[in-house]
Amino acid sequence: MLIVDIDKLREWIGRSETVKDVVTPAPLRALAATLDRADSARSDDRGVPPLWHWLYFLPAWPQSEIGADGHPHRGGFLPPVPLPRRMWAGGSLEFLAPLETGQLIQRRSVIENVRLKEGRTGPLVFVTVEHEVHADGQCALRERQDIVYRDAPAAGEPAAKPVDAPADPAWSRDIQPDPVLLFRYSALTFNGHRIHYDRPYAVNEEGYPGLVVHGPLTATLLLDLLHGELPEARVRTFTFRAMKPLFDTAPFSVCGRQDDATSVRLWARTPEGHLAMEANATLY
Repeated sequence: MLIVDIDKLREWIGRSETVKDVVTPAPLRALAATLDRADSARSDDRGVPPLWHWLYFLPAWPQSEIGADGHPHRGGFLPPVPLPRRMWAGGSLEFLAPLETGQLIQRRSVIENVRLKEGRTGPLVFVTVEHEVHADGQCALRERQDIVYRDAPAAGEPAAKPVDAPADPAWSRDIQPDPVLLFRYSALTFNGHRIHYDRPYAVNEEGYPGLVVHGPLTATLLLDLLHGELPEARVRTFTFRAMKPLFDTAPFSVCGRQDDATSVRLWARTPEGHLAMEANATLY
């Protein structure tokens, strides 16, 4: 079992970085086409939809600094956690002002916390990162990202007991997570993690049954469902939590229900009917 020196990793708390970018229209058009949005030809005229800021501030690591899994070698801005599996476990966002094409934008990121927990299958390290994105001198959004690191499961290790997805969606859409969809999203977010596009690696090296659907893609699909059902709605806050991985081996569903004028529940459902991601959005 790998030894985790949590005191050493907690030295990263308080580290910050600031990066700048420009809101260019090409990534917006490309993601709109990838999601089959009917307004893809005009997406760049409508600003940046919620969560699409993930198309910007992309880390451009040199190829020589990429590890065997496609991620950069550890120990830069994020702490060098020795556990091999890294997942985006969830997060929360507050949308304060729209981002528009042509704007100069700046993101300041801070390591807010590093925690060690003992999970069912071994140690888990949680890294919380706080982001603020500014445009035209004002804060446009605040975001918290929760990243979890864990050891690879042992052969024959039983899976965690799944949670049944809600059975009462008012909206539902089936998603076919084929390799082209996953590759295009990886390319748009400059995500080199091989579990999303390299089937032999995902299956033989990391033990997955197929290619893994990106957590941020699932979250984006949930808000895209909301956009399709309530096209005039403006999202004020969004929180999400990954519950179970999704794979390209079968279609899954994104679902939702509006509880009242300002509250929407959203979730992703596995082919077996289990909860893959749960989320909540509040509207202006």
